[in-house]
Amino acid sequence: MTASENARRLLAVAARAADAKAGEDLVAIDVSEPLPFADVFLLVSGSAERNVVAIADAVVEAVREEGQEVLRREGRDGGRWALLDFGDLVVHVFHTEERMYYGLERLWRDCPAIPVAPLVERDGSSATGSAGLPSDR
Repeated sequence: MTASENARRLLAVAARAADAKAGEDLVAIDVSEPLPFADVFLLVSGSAERNVVAIADAVVEAVREEGQEVLRREGRDGGRWALLDFGDLVVHVFHTEERMYYGLERLWRDCPAIPVAPLVERDGSSATGSAGLPSDR
């Protein structure tokens, strides 16, 4: 099984929104095989608490504009991490330190990665230059 077309469409929207708010180290993982409740995880790092909140808010707004509401939202208020559940897509926005601590890339390393850089590139370049480059996968 592979990620649904809807999950990939929402991934592109979310990745562009995160990139526009200086999200770093965007990594998408196809979790459709082992998980019954989601197809794709998008992992994003923010450099500061305000950046984490801004990224999460931008992703929610962009995905809503595509007609998909957030089903569950956790952790955003502290600015250290946010989980945004859109059904087929789950977005994890972490402060850099929390991302290293939780190590979701290591936990899901057996699942295939989905290239993110082509989703956020505009006119041949990404706003942050780091999208799609997995840190330790």
